[in-house]
Amino acid sequence: MARAQRARPRPSALVNWLSRPLASFHLILAICGLLITVGVVMVLSASSVNSYRPGEANSVYEMFTSHLVSIAVGAVGFYLALRLPIRTIRRAASPGMVIGLGLLTLVLTPLGTKINGSQGWFVFGPLSLQPIELAKLALTLWGAHILVMKYNLLHQWRHLLVPLLPAALLLFALVMAQPDLGGTITLAVVLMALLWFAGAPKRLFALLFATALAGMAVLAVAADYRMDRVTAFLSSSNADDATTYQATQALYALADGGWFGEGLGQGAAKWDYLPYVYNDFIFALIGEELGLVGALAVIGLYVLLTVVGLRIAARNLDPWIRIVSGTLTMWLVIQAAINIGYVTQLIPVTGVTLPLISYGGTSMMVTMVMFGLLANCARHEPEAVAALRTQGPGKFGRLLRLPAPEPYRGAGGSGRNRKAGNTPRTSTNKAGSRPRPRREPGDYRHSSRQPTRRGTR
Repeated sequence: MARAQRARPRPSALVNWLSRPLASFHLILAICGLLITVGVVMVLSASSVNSYRPGEANSVYEMFTSHLVSIAVGAVGFYLALRLPIRTIRRAASPGMVIGLGLLTLVLTPLGTKINGSQGWFVFGPLSLQPIELAKLALTLWGAHILVMKYNLLHQWRHLLVPLLPAALLLFALVMAQPDLGGTITLAVVLMALLWFAGAPKRLFALLFATALAGMAVLAVAADYRMDRVTAFLSSSNADDATTYQATQALYALADGGWFGEGLGQGAAKWDYLPYVYNDFIFALIGEELGLVGALAVIGLYVLLTVVGLRIAARNLDPWIRIVSGTLTMWLVIQAAINIGYVTQLIPVTGVTLPLISYGGTSMMVTMVMFGLLANCARHEPEAVAALRTQGPGKFGRLLRLPAPEPYRGAGGSGRNRKAGNTPRTSTNKAGSRPRPRREPGDYRHSSRQPTRRGTR
């Protein structure tokens, strides 16, 4: 026995590091920082040509400066999302949903501005706001709140879907009235992720998926430009065709990059060969200037984000945190997959940004808030809570003056009273001697840890 114990291999340094209480928190910060760094470098390279105006001083840095301002504002949102208590964020979910619906309604009035055929922006001089990004975040927080409030009734479809589904359909209608197909698709991703992490039955997803396909087919036929994109994707159109020009040029840029790329700043696609290369098609410029190695490194960061985000969801006890962290992760990763998919012509062009890399205002700021929420959720893992409350906040926590996270206090995780639906509800076993906690959303992953009844036979 002693020899067998001595023969066990020692865990590697990576395994030891991943077992630390704050490993998820540090990984989220690292992924966020690396993606922003890649985005800053690539936006500088991609936007310099588009910003250049002969005779104007420093015009070459105009879009780059605007991008840095968006990051600075997003950093404030990141800090607030990281520092605010979870119960405060959850309480703001319902007012946030009302504000999101109100902004999506107002943007369709003369107060909104139409850009590239979609009336989805508020423009205030040099500043602009795209309310769909705020609405998606509001749906995530509010949807998780509603599902946790009704977790004892989620086995009934009418409680599982109402009021979540009607509210989501109202958002879909307002976004398609702009119209914005890309925003509608990401809203659908948020809705699906909320239901998945709440433990909805699989047959519901089959029904929703079939409905989504039918809706996409109707929307494609309803607008000529969408039908042209689908037709161009399914056919072998000429490279000079306007409907396939962007996709074809993106493939040329990726092919020119080879293994190691043309070098930073040396890409030809940004010289008006590939429109909006700094935004929707920035991944093509990454492939051209950094090559296959650089493109795979970016993809690897999103894969790592998937692993870390799902790890945070799985390790948390609070069902609201589990649903929110899982939904945010799926939203970010699937949006990145859609962007990379249409740049590489795996799917039709839909027009969504590459998170934290594409040039953007509202999208960049909201995405940084999402990473702040994920980092906050990571600090609420049970091991992280115990370490932060017993050993102190650490160097990073002291630098940012982060408060110690509150321990989990039962269903809902916010410590509110029973009337608010957040006190653990229990049922009495047959012996009547010991309460047994009821199943919470997401507990299907931990069914082996459910309490067993003893002495009841």
